[in-house]
Amino acid sequence: MNKSFAILLILALSLFFTETIYANEFTTPSGIPLSNVERFVDDYVNEYIGETTAGASIVILKDNKVVLSKGYGYGDIENQIKINKNDAVFEWGSISKLFVWVSVMQLVEQGKIDLDEDIRIYLPQGFLTKLTYDVPITMLDLMNHTAGFEENIFDLGYATEYPVKSLEEGLKIAEPRQIYRPGKVVAYSNYSTSLAAYIVQLISEKDFNEYAEEHIFQKLGILDSTAYLPLARNEQITKNKVNGYELIEEGNFKPSIPFYMSMYPSGGLNGTSQDLAKFAMALMPSSDNENVLFKDENTLGTMFSQSYAINENVPGIAHGFWEYDGKFKGLTHGGNTVSFSSNFHIVPEENFAVIILTNQASELDISYGLMKELVGEKEIDEVKLADLPNSQETEGKYLSARRIKSGFLNLYYYLLPLTVKSINENEIEVSLAGMKANYVQTYPNVYKMTTGSNMFILTNVLYFSMKDGEVKQISTSISDYLPVDKSTFWLTISAVLFIYCLIYFIASPFVLIVISILNRRRKIPSVKIKKWVYLLNIVGTAFIANLFILVVRMLNNNARSYSEVFPQIVVNYILTITSAVFIVFILLNWKKETLMKFQRAIYLLSIVTIVILIFLLITWQFYS
Repeated sequence: MNKSFAILLILALSLFFTETIYANEFTTPSGIPLSNVERFVDDYVNEYIGETTAGASIVILKDNKVVLSKGYGYGDIENQIKINKNDAVFEWGSISKLFVWVSVMQLVEQGKIDLDEDIRIYLPQGFLTKLTYDVPITMLDLMNHTAGFEENIFDLGYATEYPVKSLEEGLKIAEPRQIYRPGKVVAYSNYSTSLAAYIVQLISEKDFNEYAEEHIFQKLGILDSTAYLPLARNEQITKNKVNGYELIEEGNFKPSIPFYMSMYPSGGLNGTSQDLAKFAMALMPSSDNENVLFKDENTLGTMFSQSYAINENVPGIAHGFWEYDGKFKGLTHGGNTVSFSSNFHIVPEENFAVIILTNQASELDISYGLMKELVGEKEIDEVKLADLPNSQETEGKYLSARRIKSGFLNLYYYLLPLTVKSINENEIEVSLAGMKANYVQTYPNVYKMTTGSNMFILTNVLYFSMKDGEVKQISTSISDYLPVDKSTFWLTISAVLFIYCLIYFIASPFVLIVISILNRRRKIPSVKIKKWVYLLNIVGTAFIANLFILVVRMLNNNARSYSEVFPQIVVNYILTITSAVFIVFILLNWKKETLMKFQRAIYLLSIVTIVILIFLLITWQFYS
């Protein structure tokens, strides 16, 4: 009797576990039945299409089979042309980087690249001219974005193909300064990736686009996409490219501009979601232990192994892929250009992938929101509060390590810092650019996102590196954040002084004209010094006008070369020299003229104000 009962129990349990495995085979990682995926995605996406998102092309894979392949919205809103799921071409943005890292790993497999070797042995002598630290930069540093390069948006992308240079020339023109010691800070870098692609180009003795198309595209049967768009043979791909848009307000979309790159390996690939699905399939574990991209299946395992992490409880970087702390470990990469947004996400453990391409700048709701729904979230373990430090220690303002430190655009990052506030002893609120998210502490100084904007999905885990009770660094798999290096007092004083100068030089020409008219009516004799003071004020107004034009141009389109804004930098130098000349003439005539106290005060105020303005421009690097 007992023996029979035991057999029945074993059979029942085996049926239960078989059913569980079977169910997992037919669900997304988050648990959505595959039979219901299309309806789920339709319901989710249709909430945003036409409202906050122009259009999208989505492919979902499970066990190397297409579960869903569908287009949503319009590729051309003005002419009401819908997105075709099969041949609609999008800008992939930084998903392009994954093709660089696969190329690198192919050469690693062949013994032609050593991930731990100084990359300068592969480069022409003296190729890198702005290095600060005389220590090796390895290929792993490039893959992990820890080479220490600052951000540089000039000469990264252009609105037309005409300014585009070769990859080598593009790297020389846009070389950034090295501002961090290699291996210490994650500062996401387009330059690093294109530098790695250039090394592939040098070793293979083929242009990178030719290498990628021969060793990746052709092997996978990728036919409707290209590694380099400005080629005559890509006429059909260009014809199939959908229009990109910017969201003006809900339901209102403005046509945006194309994005052409000299450093195209970092974000210049164009193609379909179908072709990206072929790429995703090649990155999935295969049952026959063979891989199209690598001769040895172990190379794929190496590529997906963690290559950098600041803490064992924090997702890191896997040889160029971002680790995602979902229900199951994900490997992902997003992409953004001035007109398109995208997301590429695979879950090797579940043999699952989702590719989302949208034709809209800075799109989050579908690119990241839908991805989160499909791959699921990791449950937060219960923790003992007594074992955790108080969250008040994390409060402060922080700057992205991925920032411009040289030149006038450094100011932008101080205007939009990451702000951390304590909610209670174990929870914090993180805000950036008006977006907010709440995080809870799960391990000492490790915080997991609980609710908030989709913008924070890829940084859903934060690690605070502490020293003597102060935050030294916030780490994420994408980019670290560092404490603001200027005091709140100084930033406030700078803002107040600039606003004062702005108001003064906008108003002063009108005030001086009124004073001049009144003096004529009162028949007050003119003095020579007045002419120089008036001219000095005109120069101050010219400074403000030049700055205004510069800001408007950058806000309207930041995909431009440095040569386009350089004339305005030159204007600042000319105005500064002119100001100095006028001040000298004013001071030379100061004692020669009989001036009333009111006149002396006004004239002195003009000198002091323009000196303050020039000081601020020097401080915030508007001369470089």
